[in-house]
Amino acid sequence: MDNSLHRSDEADPGRNDGAEQLSLVRAEKNRAAREVQREEFLGMTTVIASQPMRRLLTAANRVGRTNFPVLITGESGTGKELIARAVHHFSPRAGKPFVDVNCAALPEHLMESELFGYEKGAFSGAENLKPGLFETAHAGTLLLDEIGELDSRMQAKLLRALDGQSFFRLGGSRKVVADVRIVAATNLNLEEAVASGRFRRDLFHRLDAFHLRVPPLRERPDDILPLALWFLRDSSLTLSDEALDLLTDYAWPGNVRELRNSLNKAVMFATGPVIEPSDLPMEIVRGYGESSGGGFSLDGLEQQTIYRVLEQTGGHQQKAADLLGISRRTLIRKLKLYRRIVA
Repeated sequence: MDNSLHRSDEADPGRNDGAEQLSLVRAEKNRAAREVQREEFLGMTTVIASQPMRRLLTAANRVGRTNFPVLITGESGTGKELIARAVHHFSPRAGKPFVDVNCAALPEHLMESELFGYEKGAFSGAENLKPGLFETAHAGTLLLDEIGELDSRMQAKLLRALDGQSFFRLGGSRKVVADVRIVAATNLNLEEAVASGRFRRDLFHRLDAFHLRVPPLRERPDDILPLALWFLRDSSLTLSDEALDLLTDYAWPGNVRELRNSLNKAVMFATGPVIEPSDLPMEIVRGYGESSGGGFSLDGLEQQTIYRVLEQTGGHQQKAADLLGISRRTLIRKLKLYRRIVA
């Protein structure tokens, strides 16, 4: 079996038409990559070519001018934090603090003190008064990321703070008032969480005054090439046409974050000035084959990638497996399949 990239040169009545169509598709992709909108929101750059993202940014602009809470939903890695920053950027509060907290990153007792602060002596180790994030974000915007991960007790405390905009610091007896615009973000379906009793209905409706949904990358393929070129901006590498086909046809379950990580790996693996399909992670090559049955020898690409990574790691199987994102057992099985075992 020929394990290299291949294209047939044999006579084919439809070959010229197919090549012309492929050329037109690539020309359209390159055109879309040139018609790019770039803006910076609090140090984060957005790269937009697709109509869905242009509409979303327009919506963020309009919503930003209000003072109502905003709920931003979307899969992991789509750019929800960037849209939250855009809402703040377009708001009258733009010159005031933008404060964010990951609600899934801290245990319950720490989350309460982070949000609302604590008084001196509130607990062992509380040697000084500490303002919470509500106070820190006064007159600005507070992003509650991963809001769906809050437990029921913290949901109740948050609801009271949102309703009255006043609260007690942990261990305190004096009410604190903070003027804060709330933006919440989640990759969960909060309506399903409400229906199952995992999320308070009243809190959901309090947060959902405006709802912005960030579409996954597979729903906005026009953004893939511009984003890829942006992620490659600090390198001297370019993408081959075949690599571009793989990127634009892959489903990207990890969205923009996965695209960035994949290109970082490709830059590390590439041995020449052009990123080829064999430089890309194996899941992208496999994903292309599943979706298109395209013109690559997938087994060959996978084998080339494995051998190249093994060469880079000096034959160290565990290091190679870690870089490839597979287990050592899977790597050994594949090497046996190729009838070549590297010690």
